[in-house]
Amino acid sequence: MRFIHLADVHLGAIPDKGCPWSSQREEEIWETFRRVIAGIRENPVDFLFIAGDLFHRRPLLRELKEVNYLFSTIPKTRVYMIAGNHDYIAEDSAAETFQWEENVIFFREERLVCVKDKKLDVYVYGLSYRHQEIPQALLSGAEPGEGEGLHILLAHGGDEMHIPMNVNLLSAVGFDYIALGHIHKPGILIRDKAAYSGALEPIDRNDLGVHGYIEGYLKNGRLRTRFVPFACRSYQQILLTLREDTTQISLEEALKAEIYQKGGLNIYRVILRGRRAPELLLLAEKLKSLGNIIEVQDESKPAYDLEELSRQYNGTLIGDYIQCFMKRDRNIVEEKALYYGLQALLETSR
Repeated sequence: MRFIHLADVHLGAIPDKGCPWSSQREEEIWETFRRVIAGIRENPVDFLFIAGDLFHRRPLLRELKEVNYLFSTIPKTRVYMIAGNHDYIAEDSAAETFQWEENVIFFREERLVCVKDKKLDVYVYGLSYRHQEIPQALLSGAEPGEGEGLHILLAHGGDEMHIPMNVNLLSAVGFDYIALGHIHKPGILIRDKAAYSGALEPIDRNDLGVHGYIEGYLKNGRLRTRFVPFACRSYQQILLTLREDTTQISLEEALKAEIYQKGGLNIYRVILRGRRAPELLLLAEKLKSLGNIIEVQDESKPAYDLEELSRQYNGTLIGDYIQCFMKRDRNIVEEKALYYGLQALLETSR
């Protein structure tokens, strides 16, 4: 027995609106989902578990038809899925009455329902969102019913406003595998027993790292799982350390080298740290033009000798300004205010 567990596909999402690559991302999210289905068609699995938020919002009828067609191309795979907080079912939702292919089981109720698979001794449990938020612990007290075979729970949530749950307890009462959705970062909570598959494709700049799905299979009577990287892009961070001899051009060359090494398709947040020459004027927009760079965070500091400047300008506005900041433990905002203000005052005095 083999299965694929995925969640948080967010079909219809358009990440990073306003960025040059944004228009491609909507189609890439659809294309990656199509690649999953094509892979199942070539190498069939018994089950495809979708643990919520297949869509980024309540799906339109045409979107349901598109997905239903894809499911029709894998008739030997039984598809079990639930609605999450993004694609929740409302009374006027197209998903409320939509007729899925025979191999698709869609849990429509906002209460736990069990379906026994027709061909294998597998019991699948699931519930869907019919509201955007569910602060109630709807899975509290849930436990598998009687029956020899595997008992698999599909669940979406895990925080205060989205079905709080105790995964360790759910596993302890007898669920053989808990397929989780809602958290976009992949995470194994209990080895071979409970996991967040994470978003199939990263949806925003906070979805750092690899993304994909989880594959499960029976080996010697025991369930085993593994994470399969599958996304076409990832969000990554690039950390560049500046020195006093760093120039704008040398910084650009270092950034281009990092992007070349990590991959040109990926989307980057660039963080600048270290101590730079006070006269260096960083051109953040020029750096952003060198690749798919969503943000440049300048955490570097001008290499001022504050004590020496305080002595040199003692009794002047500049000296008083430095002393004002040196008498306290500075937070990040105050640190920036010190250096930005000092640079402006020094340039004015010159």
